[in-house]
Order: sequence, then C-alpha cells, then structure tokens
Amino acid sequence: MCGIFGVVSTKPLEIDIEKHTHKLSHRGPDDFGIHRDEYAGLGHRRLSIIDLEGSKQPIYNEDRTKCIIFNGEIYNFQELRKTLIAKGHQFTTNGDTETILHAYEQWGSKCVDRLRGMFAFAIWDLNKKKLFIARDRLGIKPLFYAHHQGRFYFASEMKAILADPSFPRKIDELALTSYFSYSYIPAPLTIFADIRKLEPGHTITWARGNFKMEKFWDLQFAPERKRSETYYTDTFMGLLQEAVDLRMISDVPLGAFLSGGIDSSAIVALMSKASTSPVNTFCIGFGGNTGGYLDERGYARQVAERYNTNHKDYEVMMNPDGLIEKIVRAFDEPFADDSTIPSYFVCKVARENVTVALSGLGGDEIFAGYERYLGFKLRGVYNKVPSFIRSKIIARIVARLPERADGHYTINHMKRFVRSSELSSDRCYLSYLSILKDDLRRDLFADRKRFIKYHKSCDDIFLQHFNSDNVEGDKNSVDRALYCDLKTYLPEDILAVTDRMSMQNSLEVRVPFIDHKFLEFCATIPIEMRMKGFQKKYLLKKASRPLLPKEVLDHRKQGFIGPMTQWLKHDLKPYVLDTLTEKNLGKHGLLNFNTVNKIIEEHFSGKEIHDTLIWSLLIFQKWFDIYMEDGE
Repeated sequence: MCGIFGVVSTKPLEIDIEKHTHKLSHRGPDDFGIHRDEYAGLGHRRLSIIDLEGSKQPIYNEDRTKCIIFNGEIYNFQELRKTLIAKGHQFTTNGDTETILHAYEQWGSKCVDRLRGMFAFAIWDLNKKKLFIARDRLGIKPLFYAHHQGRFYFASEMKAILADPSFPRKIDELALTSYFSYSYIPAPLTIFADIRKLEPGHTITWARGNFKMEKFWDLQFAPERKRSETYYTDTFMGLLQEAVDLRMISDVPLGAFLSGGIDSSAIVALMSKASTSPVNTFCIGFGGNTGGYLDERGYARQVAERYNTNHKDYEVMMNPDGLIEKIVRAFDEPFADDSTIPSYFVCKVARENVTVALSGLGGDEIFAGYERYLGFKLRGVYNKVPSFIRSKIIARIVARLPERADGHYTINHMKRFVRSSELSSDRCYLSYLSILKDDLRRDLFADRKRFIKYHKSCDDIFLQHFNSDNVEGDKNSVDRALYCDLKTYLPEDILAVTDRMSMQNSLEVRVPFIDHKFLEFCATIPIEMRMKGFQKKYLLKKASRPLLPKEVLDHRKQGFIGPMTQWLKHDLKPYVLDTLTEKNLGKHGLLNFNTVNKIIEEHFSGKEIHDTLIWSLLIFQKWFDIYMEDGE
C-alpha cells in the first residue's frame, strides 16, 4: 500500500515534488521515489508488500517513454505477467506494478478491464505528454484530482495537493450540506470547491491540457431465480475462498481483523483453511461503563479458539486529546462516521504485529446486513395498517418514547421508521440514511435561504443510484438500497475509514468480500435468498454454519462502532461543551447556534439520540480550526 502524487501541465513546471509527496509518508514509510521532467512531476511513497527489494517506483517501460506510480495490489498480476511476456514484453521486477504498465502498453486504457484488485495509479507518457489515471471498481483506494493555474494535480490524499500554498481553500457548500445530511461527503464532491474525488470504476485521460473522464465498470443487479439455494451457497463460497486465497499472497507478515461478527469470522475461517500456520487475528472492545452491548470480544474469542489463531484484543477507552485531531488530519475534510475510532485502534494493534490484514468489510452491502434494509422491507407490511391508525395513534405514541438509557438505537430506529413510512420508496430510503430530521435540516444553517437550495442536489446524488437502471425490479426492491450503498456509502464512508485509518498506521488492509468477480456473481442471487422473510444475511449465515459457532451466527448484529451515544454524555461531554460554543461557531458563521444548542440539550436529556450529528459538529469545528483558520 502506498501514496501517490502528481502534477502535469502544458507549460514548464516549477514545483517541489518532494514536499508534496512527503505529505503522504505515513502511507509509505519504506521508500520514496520521484519522476520529474519539463511538464510532469510524479511522486511515490512505498509500503513494501511484494517484491521487497525490487519494484521501486516510479517504474519505467523498456525504452523509458512511459512511467507509472501505483497504490494498491493486483491479485492476478502473475497470470497477466505470463500473458504479457508471451506477447514480447520484458520485465525488470517481480512485482505487480510493472504488470500494469506493460498492460497499458499492450491494451491502452482497456488495461483496467483485466486488473483484479484494488488500485489507484497514474501512467505518464513522456512522448505524447499524456496522463492516464484510474481508480478501482469499488473505490477501495482513493484518488483526488484538481485543476489549478493551468496544472492538473492528483493524489491519494488531499493534503498532498493542499501543500501548494497558492491552492484555494474555498468551502463547497453543496459538499457541506451533504456532510451534515449523511455524515460524509459523497463522490465526486470534497469539502474544497476546487478538488474532486475520482469516482470508483472511472479513468481520466489528460493530454496536452485536454481532459476526458470515462466509466469502465458498474455492477448489474439481475437476479436468476431458477437456481437453488445450494447452487448459490456452493458457488459464492467457492468464489469467496478464491478471493481470500488471492489476498493472502504477501512477502510480509499477514493477519486479519476479527470483530466477532459473521463477516470477519467467515474470512478468518476461510483463511485458516488456506493457511498451514495459525492466522494472526486482532479485535478491539470497549471498556468502562459505556461499552455495553457493543463489545463483541467474547464472540471473537470463540472463533479464535475454534481455529487456534494467534489472537490479540485491545480495550478502547475514549480520550479525545489528540485522537480527534488525528482523525481530522487523516481525511483532510469533515468525516463523521465514528467507526473511525475502533478502526484506528484495531489498525494500530494489528500493525504492531503484521503489515497486511484482511477485513470482512462488504458483507453487509451485498448480503443485506444493515437494519435499514430490514426497515425498508418492513414498510410494505406496516403500510397495510390503516392510515389513521398509523398517523393518529402509532406515530404519536412513538414520537413520545424516550431513548434507551444504554444508548441502544432501538427506539431511535423505531421513530425514524414511523416518520418515513408515508414517503416514496426512494425518499424513505434517504430518510433512513440522513442524520437530520426535516426541521433540523431546515434550521441547522445560519443562512437558511442560502443553503436550502443545496438539499435537492445533495439528495439527487443518492437518488440517481437508487433509481438506476442497473437494478432490475420495482422501486420497493431491497436491491435498490443495496446498489445505492455500494455506489455511495461503501466507497466514500466505510472504505474511506478503512483506507485512512490503516494508512495512518502504515497497514495494508485487503477486503475479499469486495472482489468484483465475487460481487458480480452475488448480484445474480435473488434478494429473497439474501434476505429471507425478515432474516438478514440469510444465505451467508446458511453457508457459514459449518464454519462458525452457533453463538456467532445467531447473536444480534452490533456493527463496528463505538458507544458514541454514551461517550458524548460522559467522556466527551466537557469537550462538546467547550468546542460547540457560540464564540467558536462564530468563527465561520455557517451554523445556527440555537439549533446546535437544541441538538445538544436533546441528546443529553435523552429525548433524542443525536450522537452522529453532534460528532459531525465536533469534527467540522476541529476541521475548520486546522484547515481553514490555521491553514495547515
């Protein structure tokens, strides 16, 4: 895993490539390399995983007319290498990076169709003055780009672009609206108006100032209902085992995250089948009086004992000093999924022992594991209840219910479900995703009229995916919700968490469930098999029963999150009150202090759970202090 930075121009360049690239040193502490010519500068920071002594980047082709910098892993590179050698290409290294370069020579921009893995790379053609950059199909690896003063920049993280002191730091107000609606900023937006994310499955070709973006892959949900459950379980478990096997290729120590949930436990089970020695596994839990039902270390230990893994766990205690700043600096923009906290610590523990770790991320998005999928399906039953009973009786009773004292989301989910029941399918799903109720959405910003216009555009980013022709079936299909998450939440939230927190600790994380071949097959499985009745992840659980303890399969899903509801009421309460003051909010004047104060009071009193929203406010304020006020 690595960090890449580059800049190209139609005019001769004067730029400190080293300074920009060294902003990414955490992503690649093992090596550093640059290419510089009159019109281009490319920089690379390397975390050595394969071909440790070779594969120093940038890598050049035979006549040094093309060079590449690459972040990621190509799992089928050895097969591609044989094909390319047979076609006359000559290799000087034993790694996967050079394979991409020769594939580009052979097949041009279509080379991406042959790559199986996670990648963000750039190839510079010195003769044609042409740049080709690509991001993998599911967005496992990030890639940002920007135009500024006739130059085209790209980088693994925005901090490398922002190292140019002349680069403008204007807040994108649509991105800010999206952030406070969904707790992260969806692609192609970033918080900076002049920087964009390259969307997953897309390429960019820049040639002598001309810019062209193309999509090279998408997922098609097309269920085949003539097959049996046994056919599907046997086939997808075979593909998943293959995906795991491919991701165990490494020249450095390797392990796995083991949370105690089904997804990570299944990955560890399949790793153990493929390994001749015990797998290294890592887990975190929550201590003190706030962890409660979220601590899954007991389930993780059951799996570890069954497969005799080298297991280590770690207890997280919330201490905001330094941690919040680390999170903000990792993303360079406001990002408020609080799974950053356990992710940071599990990556830290893993990196003390290994350089590569496999993760169970992605199982929920393809096998329907989130509560919102269940709610989306239940609404069909609920809406058969007479309207006057729903609106006059149930809605009023539910609205008055106090939130649970232990921070569990049961009542909160119930309120959200009832509030959304009358909406259309796409709007209902958006309401499950949004962290703002309608009144808060209207009143959060100090200048209501200025920001109200952004809400529709913000929603449209998600609605275009929900209503996509890539999903067969009517608008009530859970597959639409799954596809929407695969295009938005998966790459720009949970995969972003994994990338930034792992890279902060110089750890490579691999995700077998997000192998595109595996996903393409799973998208043919009828949703009624993936979610049978109201049982989430039915088919994955059925396939995993021979592999995992019953307790692991049947316990309530917890999610890889911390007890933020309780942290805010206890450990973080002084930090909240010190940070979200009228004086501090006045630094930017973007938010309505009275609304923010109402949100805090409702959470502390137990009237409503606003944990994600308050965390969003804290992160934004810290981000503003560092990136806008201090200008770092």
